[in-house]
Amino acid sequence: MSDYLTYVWRPVTGGRHAFPIAATKAPQEEQVKAFCGAEANAAELHDRSEVDWIREDTCMRCWHTLTTRL
Repeated sequence: MSDYLTYVWRPVTGGRHAFPIAATKAPQEEQVKAFCGAEANAAELHDRSEVDWIREDTCMRCWHTLTTRL
């Protein structure tokens, strides 16, 4: 992974949410929080299929939070 990557998008908890890159390194049993505040088990951030990705809509709260940071 790039040293410049600070977040990742993952289709979990009923949407495609943005998570800090550190969430992908959390122990699988740990709860992690998306930029919108949605929580998911760290294990859910891995092993997602393309179908999962297309089926979920982008979380606009995550999108807005990331765009306003810049």
